[in-house]
Amino acid sequence: MRRTTIFSMFAPLALLGAVGCGGSFPPPSERLATAEAAARSARELGADKDPKAALHLKLAQEQIDQAKGQMKADENKKADQTLSRAGADAELAVALAKESNAKTEADKAKEKLKSLKKDGK
Repeated sequence: MRRTTIFSMFAPLALLGAVGCGGSFPPPSERLATAEAAARSARELGADKDPKAALHLKLAQEQIDQAKGQMKADENKKADQTLSRAGADAELAVALAKESNAKTEADKAKEKLKSLKKDGK
C-alpha cells in the first residue's frame, strides 16, 4: 500500500517534468540541409521540365521556406516535421526527374535504332 501511495505522489511530477521538457527541441539544422540538398539535386536533374516532379519540388521549396519561419519563431518541433515532409517531396521530385530523364534517353535510343534499321535495309 505504501508503494502505491508514493508512486501516486510522484507520477504527476514526472508527467509535469516530461511535458515541461517538450519545449526544448533543438533546431533541425541537419534536416534543413538535407531537404535543401535534395531540392537542389531535383533542380539539377531537371525536375522543372516534368510536371509531376515540378509540383513536388515546388511543395518541397514551400515547406522549406515554412520551416525556416518556424525555426525563427522557435517552433523547432514543427519545423522538424515540416522539413521531414519537404525532404520526402524533394526526394520524390528527384526520383520523378530521374525517371523522366531515363524515359527521354530510352526514346532517343529507340529512334536511333529505328534509324539504323531503316538505313541497313
